[in-house]
Amino acid sequence: MFALESRWLWSVALAVVLFFPVRQLIWVLAVRREQRQTGGQVPDENVRRHLKGRAGVTSALLCLIFAAVYGGIILGVGR
Repeated sequence: MFALESRWLWSVALAVVLFFPVRQLIWVLAVRREQRQTGGQVPDENVRRHLKGRAGVTSALLCLIFAAVYGGIILGVGR
């Protein structure tokens, strides 16, 4: 189950589990930054949708890279 061959399976599973909370965190930070830049106004729906898409791409890349590196370390790749 924790064999080196299944490293990519575990990496994808970890990336999927991390994706949603990381995307939400990045999105909230982006909306708050947008509010600060516009003087406290809440961004409209189109801007929030755009920011959520950007947060999704960023979090997908970040989670996949983190999960692959973490899986490699835990399963002992390179030992």
